[in-house]
Amino acid sequence: MKQDFPKLGIAVLCRLFGKTRHAYYDCLWRKESSLVKEDVILQEVLNIRKDLPRLGTRKLHYLVQNKLMSHQIAFGRDYLFDLLSEHKLLIRQRKRKAITTDSRHWMRKYSNLLKGLAVTRPEQVWVSDITYIRLTNQWGYLSLITDAYSRKIMGYSFRQDLAAEGCIEALKMALNNRQYGQSIIHHSDRGSQYCSHNYVDLLMKNNIAISMTENGDPYENALAERVNGIIKTEFNLYSSSLGFDQTKHRISKSIKSYNELRPHASCDYLTPNQAHLQSEILNKRWKNYNRSFNHEKAIV
Repeated sequence: MKQDFPKLGIAVLCRLFGKTRHAYYDCLWRKESSLVKEDVILQEVLNIRKDLPRLGTRKLHYLVQNKLMSHQIAFGRDYLFDLLSEHKLLIRQRKRKAITTDSRHWMRKYSNLLKGLAVTRPEQVWVSDITYIRLTNQWGYLSLITDAYSRKIMGYSFRQDLAAEGCIEALKMALNNRQYGQSIIHHSDRGSQYCSHNYVDLLMKNNIAISMTENGDPYENALAERVNGIIKTEFNLYSSSLGFDQTKHRISKSIKSYNELRPHASCDYLTPNQAHLQSEILNKRWKNYNRSFNHEKAIV
């Protein structure tokens, strides 16, 4: 009788609430199944963030959903937002700004060749910019060259100064990584590094057209600024407590993960390496969102 008492109690309670015992146990099963589903999703999120530590929720949804499709686990974007919010795994955007451009110099400045230009293939337009990384007792400066079509980082250099040599090193790496022989436009701000004789000479020797922003408008080089932000925000590179050489190694590893693993909504959710192999106009799958969870904003 003692063993049957719990079952009898459940049966009475179910009748009181107008439910069957089957419905009660079915509810328990669904709850257990939901907890297992949450655990599987969270484990996949943590695995992805080992290489992409601050990847935003929308791209996580795309990657995790594809991984779990074979396990017949489906979930929506809002479900993932709520799940990550509950476990405090949403990414907070950080807005910081340091000036790395000095356009008040005597060297020649070039016109903006990108106005009205449609980017339709890889290695049609390269965009360049410099960003800063705070080290323990100094600053480090990261020069990047990004392909405007695929968002692939073609070349980079990390130095302890803002001299033109860093930009030249990044450009030489980009030239070595070229996969196509078609013409290129190189676009940058009007900083002295990009106007220097050695930098301009290297571009001209490789028959690369030179384009620059006009009137100091940051939106004219928005793509380069965006890639800077992704590398610093999603890979925790606003600052580094490591030494210069260790930080340089970390940057190299982060750029490799960015090129090989991170999908871009503006490139039909392809990684930069995948997009760089395409030859047609890529679908843009991003939208403007204005949703916050506990004052956190997920990175698109």
